[in-house]
Amino acid sequence: MRPRRITVRPIATAVMALAMFTALTLPALAGGSVVTRGDFKTFADGTGDIGGHAQMVRRGNGTTKVKIHITGLDPGEEYVSHVHLQSCDDGNAGGHFKQNPAGAGEPPNEIWPGNGKFSPSGGGIANQQATVGYFAGPMAISVVVHLVVGGQPSAKIACADLG
Repeated sequence: MRPRRITVRPIATAVMALAMFTALTLPALAGGSVVTRGDFKTFADGTGDIGGHAQMVRRGNGTTKVKIHITGLDPGEEYVSHVHLQSCDDGNAGGHFKQNPAGAGEPPNEIWPGNGKFSPSGGGIANQQATVGYFAGPMAISVVVHLVVGGQPSAKIACADLG
């Protein structure tokens, strides 16, 4: 009777494929948190040369923190930022992300870094953040900066994809 031969190659191949899939498709994991980030770019209808970055940390404890650092804003103007439902190149990021789609269009149901209007420093720089008491789902795709005109958010001027 011949000894039974176990082939390891199919198992190793499957493990490698799973590892590659995970590395390529999942965001960075840090201490039970999912971290996504992206760089701001000016929208076609925006003016100036806006830069900086956004970062979202979806924590294992069930909270989400979004931080933004924006450069190239006009000192003396007011801005507001929101997490949006689509990528920057998809319909100018679509509408606002809402934890409960039928809920209120304001924090904490929406994520607004700065929690409202903010003004940049004299050098055109703004640093804002917001923390909400839930793990933002996969529909939280990007962060958009709006110029405030007449007290209300107007044109989408910059966007960062959270990928």
